[in-house]
Order: sequence, then structure tokens, then C-alpha cells
Amino acid sequence: MIIRGGCKLIKVTQLNQREIVINADLIEIVESTPDTLISLTTGRKLVVKEKVEDVIERVITYRKAYYQRKYSNDPL
Repeated sequence: MIIRGGCKLIKVTQLNQREIVINADLIEIVESTPDTLISLTTGRKLVVKEKVEDVIERVITYRKAYYQRKYSNDPL
């Protein structure tokens, strides 16, 4: 999880082993097809190695950290 300047990113691994970061706020759907397919609100689709549950956990972790910082008045 990366939080910088209000942009909330999570790290995922594409099938070619390349690590990428995506804006968790843009995730619309995460599904198992059997690979994990992440559909973004932009229309882009990403196939990643992580399981659906792992992607969900990363989004929850980032949201918790983001809102804890936001409401504790800590700078991002």
C-alpha cells in the first residue's frame, strides 16, 4: 500500500511477474476467472497473480490507513 499526496495505490503482480501499482479508488470489480481480473472504472482490465481475497485485503488495509491518517490530522 502506498499513500502519497492523496493518491491511494496498492501493489499487484501481473502474470509476467511485473509489479505495478494501481489506484485502489478506481477498482470497480475484482473477479476470479480463474485468474484474478481487476476491472477499473476507466474501463481498463488487469489480470494479476494475487487472489481476489488478497486484493480485497490490500484495499481494506489502504482504506484503514488512509482514514486513520486523515482523521488524526497526520500529513500524508
